Amino acid sequence: MKKIIIFISLLPILAYAQINRDTSFTIRSAYEKVKKDYPFVKPAEIKTEGLKIFKNIVYYKEGERKLALDLFMPESPKTKLPLIVIVHGGGWRSGHKEMEHPIASRIAQKNYITATVEYRLSTEALYPAAILDVKRAVCWLKKNSGAYKIDTTKIVLMGMSAGGQIAAMAALSDNVEKLSVRECNINAAALIDIDGVFDMTTPSESGKDTIPSKPSAAKQWLGFTYKEKPDLWVEASPLEYVDRASPPMLFVNSSLPRFHAGRDEAIDILNEHGIYSEVYTIENTPHPFWLFHPWQERVVDWVDGFLKKTLN
Repeated sequence: MKKIIIFISLLPILAYAQINRDTSFTIRSAYEKVKKDYPFVKPAEIKTEGLKIFKNIVYYKEGERKLALDLFMPESPKTKLPLIVIVHGGGWRSGHKEMEHPIASRIAQKNYITATVEYRLSTEALYPAAILDVKRAVCWLKKNSGAYKIDTTKIVLMGMSAGGQIAAMAALSDNVEKLSVRECNINAAALIDIDGVFDMTTPSESGKDTIPSKPSAAKQWLGFTYKEKPDLWVEASPLEYVDRASPPMLFVNSSLPRFHAGRDEAIDILNEHGIYSEVYTIENTPHPFWLFHPWQERVVDWVDGFLKKTLN
C-alpha cells in the first residue's frame, strides 16, 4: 500500500513586501557557481516517503511580523524522537529555510524530527536578532513537544555556514544575558556545525573591511567593523562560549580553511573537559557542499552516526 504524505500549512507568514530581502543566495545561484568546477554534482532533492511535513508554522509574532518554521517527521513515531533544529546559511543576509528541506527530509527519514527555521536577516535586523529568533523557535517546539512527539531532552542545533555560527551561538549561550530569551533555555544535547565559523576574529573574517563602500557580510550583520568594535566580534564568536558545560559537537567542513576558523581550538577545549566531538573535512569541496549530491548523503550519514553515539 502506498503511504500517504500529509502536508499541512498553518497560519501564513506575513507578506514580505515591506522587508528588504537579499535573494542572492539560493540553491540555483549556488549550483550555477559550483557546477563550473564540479560538473558531476546535482542539487539534492526533498525526500517525502514515510514523512509528515508541516509547513509555515508560526512560532513567533512581534507586531505584524511573523516568523515560521517547517517540520519534518516520520509518519507514525512509536516514541518521542530527537529534534534537530536546522539553521540555513547565506552570510547572515540571504538564504531561506526552504533551502534546507532536502537535508531535513533525509535526516527525518533516519527517525528524527527536523525543523528548518526562518530568522530575521541582517537586511531586517542586526545581531543578535537571528540568534534570539532561533532560540524562540526551539522554545516554541519544546512547548508544543507533545503535539509533535518531540523528546525535549534530545534537542540538537545544526547550522550551515552563517547558520552554523548562529546555531552554535544559540546552543552555547544559555547563560549569556544579552543572548537569552524569556521563553526558555535551550539545553542543547548536541551541536552540529557545517562550515560555520567559530572564531569571528580570524583575519579571513575580520580583515575584509578594507573598503568602506564594500562592507563585509559580517559587518553588515554586526553593525561595526572589527576595528571599530573588536569586543563585539569576540562576543559573536561561538568559541568564546565553549566550556565544561558545552554539548558534544560534530564539525563537517569543506576544504576551504576560512570556514575552519576556531574549530580546532573549540575541539581542544572540549577535549580538556572530556566532551565528545567528531570532525570531518571533505577534500576538494566548495563551501555549500551540503546542498548537493553526492556530498549531502555523506553529511546525513555522519549526522546520524554522531547522534546515535551521543544521544543514546
